Amino acid sequence: MSEAGGWCEGCFRTLDEIGRWSRMSDADKRAVWTLIERRAAAEPTTTPASP
Repeated sequence: MSEAGGWCEGCFRTLDEIGRWSRMSDADKRAVWTLIERRAAAEPTTTPASP
């Protein structure tokens, strides 16, 4: 977990997002993917893994 960002350095999701993922609707997952893309863009040397 990134101390600076608070998300997983591999998938760019927060612990809350990881924990809720299997219960999220498709729309909620798409919203998280938008956040993942923004988080990954802030760290251009890394690529987010598919959850």
